[in-house]
Amino acid sequence: MFKNLMITKPIAAQPHVDAGEPVEGSLGGEVGFKRTLTAKHLVMLGLGAVIGAGIFVITGTAAANHAGPAIMLSFVIAGFACAMAGLCYAEFAAMIPASGSAYSYTYATLGEALAWFVGWSLVLEYLFAASTVAVGWSGYTVSFLDSLGVHLPAALTQAPINFCTHEAAVAGACEFGKFVTTGALFNLPAVLIIGAVGILCYVGITQSATANAIIVSIKVLVILLLLAFGAQYVNAENWLPFIPENQGGDRFGWEGVLRGASIVFFAYIGFDAVSTAAQEVKNPQRDMPIGILGSLFLCTLIYIAVSAVLTGMVPYTTLGTAKPVATALEAYPALAWLKTLVEIGAIAGLTTVILVMLMGQPRIFFSMAQDGLLPRFFGAIHKRYRTPHKGTVLVALVAAVMAAFLPIQLLGDVVSMGTLVAFATVCLGVMVLRRTQPNLHRPFRVPAVFLVGTLGVLACLGLVATMPLLNWTVLLVWTIIGFTIYFLYGYKHSKLRQQLPPR
Repeated sequence: MFKNLMITKPIAAQPHVDAGEPVEGSLGGEVGFKRTLTAKHLVMLGLGAVIGAGIFVITGTAAANHAGPAIMLSFVIAGFACAMAGLCYAEFAAMIPASGSAYSYTYATLGEALAWFVGWSLVLEYLFAASTVAVGWSGYTVSFLDSLGVHLPAALTQAPINFCTHEAAVAGACEFGKFVTTGALFNLPAVLIIGAVGILCYVGITQSATANAIIVSIKVLVILLLLAFGAQYVNAENWLPFIPENQGGDRFGWEGVLRGASIVFFAYIGFDAVSTAAQEVKNPQRDMPIGILGSLFLCTLIYIAVSAVLTGMVPYTTLGTAKPVATALEAYPALAWLKTLVEIGAIAGLTTVILVMLMGQPRIFFSMAQDGLLPRFFGAIHKRYRTPHKGTVLVALVAAVMAAFLPIQLLGDVVSMGTLVAFATVCLGVMVLRRTQPNLHRPFRVPAVFLVGTLGVLACLGLVATMPLLNWTVLLVWTIIGFTIYFLYGYKHSKLRQQLPPR
């Protein structure tokens, strides 16, 4: 039994196939993905996914409740962990250009059961990521509409439950860390944006990538304006103390810095999303490493710069909102014009994050279905649009429900945990494959692979260890649900296991 669970999928069986190779379960016949993406598209997809929620939403929450001005160090720590994992991803993505991302890499190195665990963790990551960002998108959209004199009912702009922030606790409104009712019905704007982006993902990868590139250009311009003009209002006293005194648990001190790193790790899932598009890249052996590492390097620099400006403009305790950048700009009437631009940029930027998340998740489902671990429903490719249309619809529906009813703090934390688990597994897998199959052709090779891989595993698991009990509980329940599905369906229908000779 254990040996069967650890069966690995040969590298030769992974889909390095041409765009036209048919796949099973497609609508109206067998069709394949279309190879249309280049390195430029991949870098823009990475920027689209990474530059968004981290800057416009998560940075403020992590600074206000955990790291203070030292959120800059949190990004450095998270960036280091991502750099180690990113190198390992680049080697795998060039060697195994499959749409399954870390799931496909784990299947080739560590066995089917662990591949299922990683794939199921990625499901958690992408679903919760799309929902988290949709909630942040709603916050900025409501603020922007308010500035135009359009006021949406409060009952339709937030979840029915919320998380008590430090600022609310100080004001005596609630007890920090506890969930409170808001009296709202559901978050309507979050549902609408997921629906709109889901339609775009349904239509096609080329249209999605083009729309993403246009919107990314807009939000990068807005961020550069924020850095240029916001820096003029930085007060160095707001950075003192740089690492606030620990107030118990993971609230400030070095514990808070590490906890902040585990939270902002959410921002870096973009390069994992880049790897899910591997089967639609013209030259994946060359372009995948460029897309993954290029987007990671650029985004880390931008995040550190933005977090420095935000915490320098206003006291970090005021940033624990769903729209921290707009909150910082509201403190300076002279920057009212920039606040409006930032809100537009944030709305555009968060839209691209949702786009990449909703584009990546169905492709992981697709890979799992092609291996027989999920029903053929998830492996369906639309005959005209050449997209995993059924999986896209299902993912959008589930993400919309979560965005409608769950608070942003819970959603963001869970995403980071799923991401860290997947990254640690990829770092381990690349070392295993170097030992088991050292002669494989590797278009990109990780330098000092055993040092880089070990540091990646330790960094990712170290950040996982800082997660609160609630996150571990969610991950445990999610894993139990996942393996229940695996043993009831995936284990019996695994195509790789069906090819084994009978005992």
